Amino acid sequence: MQSEPFNIRSYLAQLPLFADLADAERERLALACETRRLARGDTVFRVGEPCLAFHVVVLGQVKLFVTNVDGQEKVIELVGPGYSFAEALMFLDKPYFLNAQTLADTLLINIRKDILFREIEHEPRLAMRMLAGLSRRLHGLVQDVESYTLHSGMQRLIGYLLREVQTGNDDPAPRVNLPVSKATLASRLSLTPEYFSRVLHELQAQGLIAVHRRDIDILDARRLAAYGAR
Repeated sequence: MQSEPFNIRSYLAQLPLFADLADAERERLALACETRRLARGDTVFRVGEPCLAFHVVVLGQVKLFVTNVDGQEKVIELVGPGYSFAEALMFLDKPYFLNAQTLADTLLINIRKDILFREIEHEPRLAMRMLAGLSRRLHGLVQDVESYTLHSGMQRLIGYLLREVQTGNDDPAPRVNLPVSKATLASRLSLTPEYFSRVLHELQAQGLIAVHRRDIDILDARRLAAYGAR
């Protein structure tokens, strides 16, 4: 990917994590940041590498995943523009214990650990905002565990589709665009690709959805929710 000018300080000012910092503080932080442009399929980091920074997605998408001894992937999280990742690993002062790979051409901001810690010493509110972000992520992971243990695969997929429908959408058949491949999304929901496809076919046969590659039209949201509650 070709490098283009990018104003890091202006972008940091748009992020809730750094929005309340004084201009001078953001300037110092920006000087410690670097941009990294990656093509689709590039590795951001691998298990075992030292964690010396955390990362903010400006453009593109990154998947966080682990692999078992057979090389099978489990997608832990999908990270899109405006969101960060690897903060918890940075605070643990341990190497990465998962992998990160781009799913599209991606622009990242890498924020160095040593500079961030120095800014936290000067501005404790920054630490509080980071704790809030980590708490939200922990809450999301707890919800994931609850979903995996208490809900069927059918319920997990239906729940995902209904969550992706924008609140207040008056379209009688709102469309959900899958942001990643079906195999990647299946892994994120702890489903096999085969089961994922089977569920989509069943829902389509029931007249609840219409599938057009990565676009899924929700034909009857109320019936779809009721079908998942069976």
